[in-house]
Amino acid sequence: MDTHVSAEMGIRSRQRLCLPFAFVYLFVVSLETHLTIAVDSISPVQSLSGSQTITSQGGNFELGFFTPGTSRNYYIGIWYKKISEQTVVWVANRETPLLDTSSELKISEDGNLVLVQQSNIAVWSTNSASGTRDSTVAKLLDNGNLILRDASNSSVIIWQSFDHPTHIWLPGGWFGLNKITGERQVLTSWRNSEDPAPGPYSLEIDPGGSSEHFLMRDRSIRYWGSGEWNGRIFSGIPEMRLYYIYNFSFIDDDKAKYFTYSVYDPEIITQHEIDESGQIKQRTWLESSKRTLGKSSNVHWANQATYIDG
Repeated sequence: MDTHVSAEMGIRSRQRLCLPFAFVYLFVVSLETHLTIAVDSISPVQSLSGSQTITSQGGNFELGFFTPGTSRNYYIGIWYKKISEQTVVWVANRETPLLDTSSELKISEDGNLVLVQQSNIAVWSTNSASGTRDSTVAKLLDNGNLILRDASNSSVIIWQSFDHPTHIWLPGGWFGLNKITGERQVLTSWRNSEDPAPGPYSLEIDPGGSSEHFLMRDRSIRYWGSGEWNGRIFSGIPEMRLYYIYNFSFIDDDKAKYFTYSVYDPEIITQHEIDESGQIKQRTWLESSKRTLGKSSNVHWANQATYIDG
């Protein structure tokens, strides 16, 4: 056989042999790339279990299973993605802990976002949708709001976690009263640092419509009020007269009465929290302190103001 022809056949043979391996390589690379993409939604064909999480589009927040402190219980929660010290800002099943992560967070047959155990018993649900399994999608937004929206019309929001805060009020969230449904946003402390179940302390907008607006309660006993709102500050919060990083707004119309706030510097990570000791705190993450200390185990939250010294 001609040497040139033999060499050409050998090259073609090697090319044919290499094609399957090239395909396998490309498939593996594609699969790995897919697995590392940050997904911010739970669709009808997806579910969340074990160590799986979803991350908001800009990487600010993450949702998944967590255990508080040394507790052996598991909860579905939202926490800051960019902070080394895990700080949970919202808890779904705060009154119904799980013993493991074999449960699933998924879209139910009626379109709700639901947390179910292995026996398919619902532990927690958004309990708002009235459609079908394919009609809704859950999405974690970059401001920490978890929404359940119409799958065919993203502007239609069926349920959102900002309507149901637990112990933390985030920038962009609202705090007040729905005049049509009577629903209120109430911040409630954790029972303790390892148990996110509702504790004795709560903060709410005054349902009686007094000029004090914010009321603090120890169970049913009122023991603090914010003072009057003058359009810029509360008279009972002297810290607001100092240099302030927040911009508060008060809305009162036919549908709702509520406060919302933003941060003048959007790069600042901050929150309002009611803790298990009965204190209302404004806390800000100090990135410079983290770099200076150089240890992720140190606490880098700073209290900008403490309303209650109790």
